[in-house]
Amino acid sequence: MAHSRSARGRAKSSAQQGSGQSRSQRQLRVGEELRHALSHILARGELRDPHLAEVSLTVTEVRVSPDLKNATAFVVPLGGGELQTVIDALNHAAGFLRSQLGREVQLRHTPGLSFQADHSFDEAARINALLHHPRVARDVDAEEPENDDGDLPGPDADGR
Repeated sequence: MAHSRSARGRAKSSAQQGSGQSRSQRQLRVGEELRHALSHILARGELRDPHLAEVSLTVTEVRVSPDLKNATAFVVPLGGGELQTVIDALNHAAGFLRSQLGREVQLRHTPGLSFQADHSFDEAARINALLHHPRVARDVDAEEPENDDGDLPGPDADGR
């Protein structure tokens, strides 16, 4: 019986890691503090890697594991560049960045770092392009409700 409960608990915790809604307030707070500190460290330009020398990075999000021992930082290089090369260079420098984070953030244990490319901006641009496609715009316009006069809903005569 105890074995099945622990198996369910493990399944639940792995499911929680994937969804953003089930992260605890502490995870969110620590992730945001790590994001600010990591942005500050990267802005100082202390990394000597030639792949990161002329690259400006934006840290969009840091997701922290429930036990606060691991953190995944999502980054976007500004001005383009070879994304995978930048991510590989950041993962190579993760130990140095972790030691710098340990000096900036007051946590009992500094989490291990891994870096991933943030594709959310690409996804948002793709959705925006789909929404502005002529066929979609035509369908949306066809679904707009009309008044008795045949006009689109708007303010009344007294401005409401």
